[in-house]
Amino acid sequence: MDRRQFIVGAGALAGVAGSRAAQAADPVVIGVVYPLTGNGAAVGLDAKAAYEVAANIINNTHAPIGVAMGQGGGLSGLGGARINLVFADSQNDPQKARAEAERLITQEKAVAIVGSYTSATGATISQVTERYEVPYVSADNSSPSLNQRGLKWFFRTGPHDEMFTKGMFDFLADIGKKTGRPAKTVALFYEDSIFGTDSSNVQRKLAAAAGMQVVADIRYRASSPSLSTEAQKLKAANADVLLPSSYTSDAILILKAMNEIGYKPKAILAQAAGFQESAFMQGAGALAEGAMSRSSFAGDAEKLRPAVPIVNALYKAHNNKDMNDNTSREITALLVLADAINRAGSAKPEEIRKALVATNIPGSQTIMPWAGVKFDETGQNTLCNPVIQQVFDGVYKTVWPFDLAAKEAVWNVGK
Repeated sequence: MDRRQFIVGAGALAGVAGSRAAQAADPVVIGVVYPLTGNGAAVGLDAKAAYEVAANIINNTHAPIGVAMGQGGGLSGLGGARINLVFADSQNDPQKARAEAERLITQEKAVAIVGSYTSATGATISQVTERYEVPYVSADNSSPSLNQRGLKWFFRTGPHDEMFTKGMFDFLADIGKKTGRPAKTVALFYEDSIFGTDSSNVQRKLAAAAGMQVVADIRYRASSPSLSTEAQKLKAANADVLLPSSYTSDAILILKAMNEIGYKPKAILAQAAGFQESAFMQGAGALAEGAMSRSSFAGDAEKLRPAVPIVNALYKAHNNKDMNDNTSREITALLVLADAINRAGSAKPEEIRKALVATNIPGSQTIMPWAGVKFDETGQNTLCNPVIQQVFDGVYKTVWPFDLAAKEAVWNVGK
């Protein structure tokens, strides 16, 4: 058995060796693909902890938690069967992710796969799952193109970048009206990947629709050793709002590069990714103060979602960190998948796919500020409305929608 296998709960049985169909009380094998080593390891290891917490919620005996599959005790629809997670290391390499997805299906007998942080790895994993007719639940891949390829076995629980970016521009419109100081110019800053390209395309389109001028459009090489040239270009443009689409190391690097030349943007509104990671907050330190980001998750919305502090306490006990945008989406993805398996009453991939298609979970049964989870014909959840958060004293607080806000946004545009 692969050394990264994780069986949750005392008395969990051995992995399924033959058919994907589970017998009563046999564990149900779910493959989980993330970067566990290399430049994305910090994100991947946090994801691993998130999935382990979600599996504990599903498998273990505990007081009921107000989320899908929060009753514990295993999969009641399969005689109390437990979820058995098998982790695979993509090393943040799309081709490695492809190979690991295939290994999980053919050797570990995974009946579904979840993953995988970057959209580039999500693209290759979903090609494998489509070929083998196994569901892929995209927890945190945000490229809009992923669900536009006519795939039958692809399901995304969280928003994609068009949905996120619409929320970002709705916020810009609302904060402009509220303060009387609208944003008139934006600067696009994005890495040369499917994530960065798709993000910039929709930002460009929505900026034009909002009558905002794009005064800088900067595409850079991911994991660059220096972003000093890019920082100079951003300073020269001096946009009202900087819109970065970057993973963790680049997010830290651009803030440091701008600081070194004495430039602080009037407003930073990030496409999450690296900006929402705990490693970003640690690496950027005080430079992150005031930065804003779109998010799937509002950890301060306890009144709206009473399960948030309960699940966050479980995650913090397991990983010594609070949940963030990515880890909350990862927990949610496994709970949604397990709910479908439970309703299917089967570990056969086709039955799981049918149950995913029929998913209709109200937002009140999630830890997310969403209206719910319901997939359209492309496999995209249509009810996952985003929020905007801002860093106050090193912690992200929700600032929009205004009726959900824990803090009032600090808005320096137009001053």
